[in-house]
Amino acid sequence: MEHSLNYIITALVGYLFGAIPFAVIIAKSCGVDIFKAGSGNPGATNVKRSCGKFAGNLCFLLDALKGFLAASFPYWIKYFGVSLNNPEILIYVGLASAIIGHSFSIFIKFKGGKGVAVTIGGLLFVMIIPILIGLALWVIVFYASRYVSLASIVMAVSLPVSSVFFYGNSIALYVAIAIAVIIVYRHRSNISRLLKGTENRF
Repeated sequence: MEHSLNYIITALVGYLFGAIPFAVIIAKSCGVDIFKAGSGNPGATNVKRSCGKFAGNLCFLLDALKGFLAASFPYWIKYFGVSLNNPEILIYVGLASAIIGHSFSIFIKFKGGKGVAVTIGGLLFVMIIPILIGLALWVIVFYASRYVSLASIVMAVSLPVSSVFFYGNSIALYVAIAIAVIIVYRHRSNISRLLKGTENRF
């Protein structure tokens, strides 16, 4: 029962962290309804397009922080005198919950962003080498194509590939696969536009 409660607490905290709609909040402070601006996606990229570079970068950093805090929750909570069992597993529960919360936020009628920034923030705590490789690929693909969506998809797909080499057949690999699937699925409309040649370049 205690173990189950640990998972429930971590999942709930991770979801609530992820569900904070920073894109909506920041855009609203700029006088913009992010759901009606640009692509209509409540994410950092659309905030940058609709509200400017500073607002977009701030949104990205805050979204990444959500992922980092959700993943590290089982460790930093001990400073408040609380210790959770199996923190090495719970970090993945926290991260996965944050991605789900960001993508399907209870605060904005279960809408949300693509989860890229949240994933990056969480993986900087969970599996730093694969995400650094993924970020390097993101930069290369983005500056070669100017497609944020394509760069994000390539980064996502690279995660399980890198995890095989650095973590082998472990929970990290399966989490990386799940994250890749979620991110690619959330980009399905972008993939359709890329194939049609109608995707917007940044």
